[in-house]
Amino acid sequence: MKSSVGEAIKLSVFGESHGAAIGAVLEGLPAGHKIDFDFMLSQMARRAPGRDNTTTSRKEEDLPEILSGALDGVTTGAPLTLIIRNKDTISKNYDNLKVNPRPSHSDYAAYVRYNGFNDVRGGGHFSGRLTAPIVAAGAICRGILKEYGIAIGGHIFNIGEVTDNQLDPVNVTAKELDELSMRYFSLVNKTQEDKMRQEIEKARTDLDSVGGSVELAAVGLPVGLGNPMFRGVENVLSNILYGVPAVKGVSFGAGFGYSVLKGSNANDNMYYDNGKVVCKTNNCGGITGGITNGMPLTVMVALKPTPSISVPQQTVNLNTKENEELVIEGRHDPCIVPRALPALEAALSIGLLDLMAEGGKL
Repeated sequence: MKSSVGEAIKLSVFGESHGAAIGAVLEGLPAGHKIDFDFMLSQMARRAPGRDNTTTSRKEEDLPEILSGALDGVTTGAPLTLIIRNKDTISKNYDNLKVNPRPSHSDYAAYVRYNGFNDVRGGGHFSGRLTAPIVAAGAICRGILKEYGIAIGGHIFNIGEVTDNQLDPVNVTAKELDELSMRYFSLVNKTQEDKMRQEIEKARTDLDSVGGSVELAAVGLPVGLGNPMFRGVENVLSNILYGVPAVKGVSFGAGFGYSVLKGSNANDNMYYDNGKVVCKTNNCGGITGGITNGMPLTVMVALKPTPSISVPQQTVNLNTKENEELVIEGRHDPCIVPRALPALEAALSIGLLDLMAEGGKL
């Protein structure tokens, strides 16, 4: 399995959902940057299971241990290795999934790809559990970006049919993003929280799940990051964002909204503001020609409903070659969106730090 991403800053993720531990290695980090462990733990808490009634009941401490690459809390320049130990696993709930693959899960495809040796317990290496080390690694990268004046944050844009306000693509501020990134149920319009929670609760009581989307943004990026054609900012960031399980769509700026616009409406007209080139609108999401243009970077990420649901579903028996009904047991999120948000913010941080390093900005 290839579980690494990045060029100048490289992230590798290892472990399984029900293994002894999960973890990550970050290569290429510059030396001399202090790690903010309090911030890291605050981000881990946003992602952690069992801390809100909208999540799975699985409880994990999610306390990262740094094994190498830091001394006295400061990066040394050596590869930084961190692990998170798994403690609350109930593997017996997954005994039948080698034979009865779950619909819309990795079980069947992985069974064929790895000749039946894939670990299905909790999803194994395909599990959302693997986003925990991404969040820890992302917190380190975000701390370095902050030293260069770059702020990252995001919010839940929709859960089911309940929608939040969008960020102002031209005027979103670092202060706003910092505030959003410290909340679990992160919203621009906080009055939508009860409606979203009701949507999740209805899915849970129906033994079902519900999907949604998040909006991410970054401000303070220098002009000129990225390369055409295949190392453009969209290419690099999409690659790492799609590494977060359940992500099924990524769009930048106006995204698919471009398809109904004319050029006269879509183009971001430019002007000078105190000697700085800025745009009146930001349909491009801060990226033109695959390169940052100094406007806020904005990206929308769509997440599918959790495929592990308790409603009876149709599957197959890989031993008997017959059709069967499957009722999934175990502990699962009725909606993954709130917990996926900090993982996606972390992924964005890692991708942007890679682009900064590649562009000689660190």
